[in-house]
Amino acid sequence: MNQNKALWEMGDFTRIARAMRTSGEALVRDLGITPGLKVLDLGCGDGTTALPAARAGAEVLGVDIAANLVKAGTQRADAEGLTRCRFQEGDASDLAGLADGAFDLVVSIFGAMFAPRPDEVAREMVRVTRPGGRIVMGNWIPNDPTLVAQILKISAAYSRPPPEGFVSPMTWGLPDTVGARFAGAGIGANQIACAASTYVFEHAGPPSALLDDFQTYYGPTMNAFAAATADGRATELRRELDDLFRTQNVSEDPKTTRIPATYLKVTVQV
Repeated sequence: MNQNKALWEMGDFTRIARAMRTSGEALVRDLGITPGLKVLDLGCGDGTTALPAARAGAEVLGVDIAANLVKAGTQRADAEGLTRCRFQEGDASDLAGLADGAFDLVVSIFGAMFAPRPDEVAREMVRVTRPGGRIVMGNWIPNDPTLVAQILKISAAYSRPPPEGFVSPMTWGLPDTVGARFAGAGIGANQIACAASTYVFEHAGPPSALLDDFQTYYGPTMNAFAAATADGRATELRRELDDLFRTQNVSEDPKTTRIPATYLKVTVQV
């Protein structure tokens, strides 16, 4: 069994993605997408980045390892009549079937960072990007004090040890590591720019309700609660995460949630 596929199919990331729509649209606006641009959204989920890119006139292919998210993205695109936005299953570390240099822009926002074999991920992203094109990644940063990095850190502390040979997805948030991976794909240091940026999670309910979604539908948190329950520590985990969500909420209305999360934005000129 592909453990990465199982992880992202076990929950329903669409429930988390609802809190990410506004920032996804803002990120796409900053990319300067023009009509006819050929875009690959890698680790696309249900289209938080892919759909805004298609609305801007791009020809978009969304690739995700989770069949349920590919289905959800297809349904969202069909509902909007976005005929130039399609979705298919695929592994970011092996994009078999996608031609060399097929895309003007390859985007992966909190997606490809979770794929195993990160060196292969970098090589595949470079391979399918045309010379003169761009790769843009959004990656969570290890030990960052903001929301998602802390969710993953706390969840890892309650989860079972990872398998031998596991490479933490958080290493994609380290500029030196990013540089080394793309160097292995033939990209020079002067072609890579890394900068901290902010993604905002917005939810119509209080922080505890957003946490409910993470507990119920987000694979890494679901695994943590399963392990914590078996160890009799589920209440402790819930308390720790509840404190995190509550203290990081910047909404002035206690009945709504708005939590910024810092990430590393990586731009590669191919």
